[in-house]
Amino acid sequence: MAITARAPLPKDRRPKMPHLYEVLRRPVMTERNTDLMQQGRYTFEVATDSNKIQIKEAVEKTFNVTVLAVNTINVHRKATRMRTRFRGYTPAWKKAIVTLAPGDRIEIFEGI
Repeated sequence: MAITARAPLPKDRRPKMPHLYEVLRRPVMTERNTDLMQQGRYTFEVATDSNKIQIKEAVEKTFNVTVLAVNTINVHRKATRMRTRFRGYTPAWKKAIVTLAPGDRIEIFEGI
């Protein structure tokens, strides 16, 4: 059996990369993330099809800070029940923990 190379997809069928301002969805505020903020690490919900490079660019351009590292986690969906009859799932989402350079802060997190 011979292995054949696939032809590249036409431009209209290629997966779309999210725009810079569609990468960051919202900041995530929990007790653990509040403790991480003391170390200069901030947590965001991001687009599921974004990568670390896009997340770094989005945070740097949006908040005018220097990003040292980006860690991403895919948060899986969880089963849930609504009343006694209906079953469903919470949506899956992607979380990014961004480490900033020493001395850099993001102002929207500071008042919380």
